[in-house]
Parts: sequence; C-alpha cells; structure tokens
Amino acid sequence: MATSSTGFSDQGLRRLREVLAGHVESQRIPGLVALVSRGGHSHVEALGTMRHDGGAPMRRDTIFRMASTSKPVTMAAAMVLLDECRLRLDDPVDPWLPELADRRVLKRPDGPLEDTVPAMRPITVRDLLTSTFGLGVDFESMASPIRAATFERLDYSVASGPAPDPDEWMRRLGELPLQYQPGVRWQYDLSSEVAGVLVSRVTGQPLETFLRERILDPLGMNDTAFHVPADKIDRLPPLYGPDPQTGEFAVWDQAAGGRSSTPPAFQGAGGGLVSTADDYHSYFRMLLNHGMHGSERILSRTAVELMTTNRLSPGQQAARDTMFSGVAHLSCGQGTSGGWGFGMAVRTARSDYAPIGQFGWFGGTGTTAYADPANQLTGILLTQVGLSTPDSPRAMNDFWTTLYQAID
Repeated sequence: MATSSTGFSDQGLRRLREVLAGHVESQRIPGLVALVSRGGHSHVEALGTMRHDGGAPMRRDTIFRMASTSKPVTMAAAMVLLDECRLRLDDPVDPWLPELADRRVLKRPDGPLEDTVPAMRPITVRDLLTSTFGLGVDFESMASPIRAATFERLDYSVASGPAPDPDEWMRRLGELPLQYQPGVRWQYDLSSEVAGVLVSRVTGQPLETFLRERILDPLGMNDTAFHVPADKIDRLPPLYGPDPQTGEFAVWDQAAGGRSSTPPAFQGAGGGLVSTADDYHSYFRMLLNHGMHGSERILSRTAVELMTTNRLSPGQQAARDTMFSGVAHLSCGQGTSGGWGFGMAVRTARSDYAPIGQFGWFGGTGTTAYADPANQLTGILLTQVGLSTPDSPRAMNDFWTTLYQAID
C-alpha cells in the first residue's frame, strides 16, 4: 500500500476525505476543517462553505468557536502556576477565591437549597483542576433545585446571553451551596470556569493576558483568543444549531455583530476560545513533545503528565462513566472515553478505534481535538454546527474511525 509523507497511507487519506466530504454533501454540515498529523508531518482538508446557503469556501485558516475544546488549552495557564509553585495542588483556594470559603453542602444532591451541612474541608486547587469541587453539570440530577439555581445564576450559553464580569460571577457562585462534598464527585464544566478566575486572581492579570504571554504567543497561536477582532471576522463562520426535529438550520451566533466579535466581560476558560486547526495542532504537538516547542520549554514534562493521565479515583470515575454513558446515543459516544486528567479526557479503556492513552476533548459547537502518544498522532476536526442534532458528533465519530484506519 502506498504511503504519503504524512505517516498515513495514501489510500487512507483519500478515504478520510471521502468520508468527510460525504458529511458536507449531506447538507447537514455546511463545511469543516480537518487536520491530522503524525511524526512531524500534517495533512489538512478544508471542505464545504462557511455558510449553509453557500458563499465563501472553508479555508485552512478559518476561525472556529472552540466551546469545551477550550478546556485543554486554558488549563495550561494553571499548570504554569503549578510549575512555578505559585499554586499547590492541595492548598485551599480560599485566599484567592474567598467566595468559596466556608461552603455549605446539600444534605441530598436533589434536596432543597436550604437543607445543608457544613463542608467537611475547604475546596482545593486539585478539586478545581479535576472537576470535583462539588458543583457542575450532572446529567443524573438535571431536574434538581441546585441545577436550576446554578443555571439561573451562572449560565451564559447561546440561549442565555453573556456572563457578567468575573467578580460578579463569583459572587453569584458564592451564594449557592455545593451539591456534593469537595473531592467526592466528578461534575462537568463549572470547575474549568472557576479555575480560569483562579489563574486571573493569582497572576493579577486577565486570564487571556497570562495565557497569551505563557502559552499562546510562545506556540505561535496567533488566532487563538476569547474573541475575533474586526480584521479577522471574515474568517469566522456563523454558528448553527439545527432544529432537533426538522434539521433546519438556525443561527446560534452570527460572525459580525455576534458574541464572538467583541471582547467578553468574562473570559470563560471552560468554553470561550476561538481558534484554528493549525493553532490547536501546535498546542497538542507541544503536549506530545512533553512540554517542548522546538527548543523552548512551555510546560514541565511532569505537568504534561499530570494533565494527560487519569486523575480520578474509582468513585469519581464511576460518576463520569454514568454521566456520559447516559448521553452516548445523543453524542455518538463523544465523551465516553474513560478518565479525566486536568482539563481533558484521557482514554483508560479500549472502547472504539482509539487506543488507551489518547487525550483531548470535544465541544458543543462541533469541534474535537485529541492527541495519541502511542501513535504520535494528532487529529483535529472543526465544524460550525452545534450539538443540537447528532450530525456533528457523527462526523466526529467517522473522522476518528477513518483516521485510525489510515495509519500506515
């Protein structure tokens, strides 16, 4: 079988393009950008158009809203602080986040908000980095009073509008009890946002400023930010959320004049970045290179190991398994990959085509980025279609399935 200079078979790359093109031709995904790399060589496919009704073609440098695929990148800011001993994993966060001091905890996870007991211990840095500080998204208790209260006070999704500034956001968070005792249960998303505020307060800088100085600029990630400036806005497609019943395209966010076109008051570490395939490739290659970018060290080798290996206890792991197995049929298995490091998933069992040890994450705007140390492989697929239907998760699934078959 003929091989290309990319570390994949020529036939495999042709098949990858055919599979991705099929998703575009189905008219359920207007366009996409895919980047795969192995052994220092990369291959890119840019297919379809920026808008569902045609117009400008997708380009390699198209900028996408990364949503939760932001988490693996923003977490690097906290790892820098750990490397420099400005944070310690088991220190309480109270000195920087006094809103989280002296927590109350619900007696029952689904109980009334006023029925609480004192927290058994303070929230620590480790709790935030592992998503176990006691509050977050939990699909088993979506109808609970604490979920409704959390959504009302802290949500800033497409439907609910932008978040307030970090101090006001933390004030609102501090009014809520925890759903679980610190360190007991893995819960999604909210910890990442709090970790971003923690970085900002420890450094005395906006999260983006510190992230740019220590991670983005050294890696040449020039298109990664918390908004798209006016001179690049033509490279940002609309974000679509198809109707779950009809599949008809609805615009969740426009480019010019949309939420990503202006600097946000709250720089959301959990889902606020915009970026490109090449920028994310630079970041994940750094992780595969144990923290090195060329001759420059970005993170210590041990910091990368902490991020990219499972940090969950068996009890915490059980909650994560339960949460994502319950929605696997909606997300085509995205998120069911086992463990959790710092800010990203880590595969702990062979459940599909990807091997144990693969790390990365996916986003609700139709993005996915993972790296695989065993094969020295990076894969990134970016679309402009949110997860209101299974269309972009299916494309993600088929991307990874086909990519692993293409390895030479």
